Amino acid sequence: MNHATDPPHTAIAARYGISFTVGEHSARHLRRILRAYLIAWEMTELNDAAGLALTELVANVVRHVPGRRAALLMLWSADGVRVEVTDTCPRPPLSTAVDELGEGGRGLVIVEAITDRWGWTPLPGRAGKTVWFECHVKRDPPPGGGGRWA
Repeated sequence: MNHATDPPHTAIAARYGISFTVGEHSARHLRRILRAYLIAWEMTELNDAAGLALTELVANVVRHVPGRRAALLMLWSADGVRVEVTDTCPRPPLSTAVDELGEGGRGLVIVEAITDRWGWTPLPGRAGKTVWFECHVKRDPPPGGGGRWA
């Protein structure tokens, strides 16, 4: 059994992290890992949005980070999942979608459209940055109204 892509459902951690050098096909493998964790965390409804957002962040590493080194961290919470991609490039993630007919520059526009929150944090000393997003589970409020879902 491949424990990276088929984690045991009985003892799944609330977090998963890995460091790697990304390539052209890395996003597919990382989506597979994400999907396995979302299944174990009983959040399969987040698979499409989180998978697409992860693909966009990995594509940015492939396109813009010299050496293509990155780290992935997935965090479970009662509200949903947070995914962080840390790379070694200190430049902020910027959308370059100015040409409606252009082929690139829409990744962050997509991430903003399909996730509940996203952002980025520079690492100390111009060592790189972490770009993150959150996808929240949509739950119905308890009968009788009121209260925050947990």
